[in-house]
Amino acid sequence: MDYNAYRLMWIVAMFDLPVDTKKARRAYTQFRKFLLQDGFAKMQFSVYARFCASQDNADAHIRRVEDALPDDGEVRVLTITEKQFGRMRIFQGKRRMPPERAGAQLELF
Repeated sequence: MDYNAYRLMWIVAMFDLPVDTKKARRAYTQFRKFLLQDGFAKMQFSVYARFCASQDNADAHIRRVEDALPDDGEVRVLTITEKQFGRMRIFQGKRRMPPERAGAQLELF
């Protein structure tokens, strides 16, 4: 029995695609929509992840990502085990507070 075929995996796709032209924005949107339709979920801006039941399943989805690559930009794909994904540490900075409203000014004539 091939143990790796049954290992629970996560695929993390990270990308930096140009959006400086209408054609580039369209390619960015199409790639992002592809990821969502293929079961990826947004983790952060330009970082999407997808759970896979095995390494073989992960490999199939990685091939799909490769087939959907836009002509320009960079896409990186990382596979990690369910256990490694579960050990991810998430840090959040202080939440931004809205700027204070300026007090009403007293007008003297």
